[in-house]
Amino acid sequence: MILGIDEVGRGPWAGPLVVGAVVLGEEKIEGLTDSKKLTAKRREALNQEIIEKAAGVGLGWVYAYEIDEIGLSAALVEATKRAVSQVKVPYHEIIIDGTINFLKDTGKGSYVTTMKKADLLISSVSAASIVAKVARDEYMRLQSEVYSEYGFDSHVGYGTAAHKAAIERHGITPLHRLSFSPLQKYVGTRSSRILEDSQSSTADTTRDIGDSGENVVAKELVRRGFEIIARNWKTKLCEIDIVARKDDAIYFVEVKHRKTADQGGGVAAVTSKKLRQMEFAARLYLHFEHLYDIDARIAVATTNSNPVAFESFLVLE
Repeated sequence: MILGIDEVGRGPWAGPLVVGAVVLGEEKIEGLTDSKKLTAKRREALNQEIIEKAAGVGLGWVYAYEIDEIGLSAALVEATKRAVSQVKVPYHEIIIDGTINFLKDTGKGSYVTTMKKADLLISSVSAASIVAKVARDEYMRLQSEVYSEYGFDSHVGYGTAAHKAAIERHGITPLHRLSFSPLQKYVGTRSSRILEDSQSSTADTTRDIGDSGENVVAKELVRRGFEIIARNWKTKLCEIDIVARKDDAIYFVEVKHRKTADQGGGVAAVTSKKLRQMEFAARLYLHFEHLYDIDARIAVATTNSNPVAFESFLVLE
C-alpha cells in the first residue's frame, strides 16, 4: 500500500501543473513506466486500467494564475496536497518522484521517501505519472478548441517555436504563466477570453439528447428541486449523463434504463468499474469548472419501459 506521487507540467509556459497520487494496492498492471516513455495511445489505455483497478487515485491541479501568484515551488506543494487529499484509502508509505518532499510541512511528511527515477522504478509512482499526464493532455486538448490559434493540443503548453510564434501573433491567454521569464514582457496584456464548458451549456446539450430515459430523469430531478447544470458532459476519457445541483451539493448522475424489473435496481446497474469511471469523470468536471471544496455526490437513476418512466434515484456516495 504505497502512495506514489508524480507531477506533470512543471516547465510549460501555459496550462496547469498537475500532480497524480495513486495507491495500486494489490493490483498488478502490466506496462507501467514513466509516462513520457509511452505513446499517447498506450498511456490512455493504462490510464483507464489504473482508474478501474487502483485502490485510490487523486489529481491535484494548480492553475497558471495560481502559479503566478505563489510561485512554482509553492504551487508544487499545493498541487501535491490537493492530490493526496483525494486519496481516501489507507497506505503505509509515500514515495515522491524526485528529490523534494512536497509534504514535509504536513502531518504526512515523515512518511515520505523521495526517489530519483521513481516513475521508472515504483509502479504506483509510474501510475501517478500516467494519470497526471493523460488528464493534463486532455485538458490542453480541450483548451485548444477554445484557443485554436495556439496549438495547445500538440505542444500542450511547452515553449516550442510554434507556441512562441503564436504568442507573438496573437498575444497571451489566461492559460499563460506570466511569471515565467519568456512571458514577463506580456504582463498587463492578457486576453479576456476564458474557458467555456468543454461541450456546451445546458441549453445546447438538451437539443438532441436522443435518450428518452435521460429526459425522463432530468424532468423528475427538476420536479424534486434539482437544477440541471449539464447533460452528456464528456471528454475523450469519460462521460457524465447528468450533472445536477441541489442546495450546496453537486450530483453526478448515471442514467440506466432497465427493460425488466429482474435486471436489478440502480445499485446493481453500476459496477465497481463503472463507479471508478464516474468518480474520475466527476473530478475532471469539478476541475474544469474550477470548483473546490464542493459536496460532490455520485448517483444513479433508473427508468423502465412501456412507456419509459422514472423508476428510482439513489445516491451512492
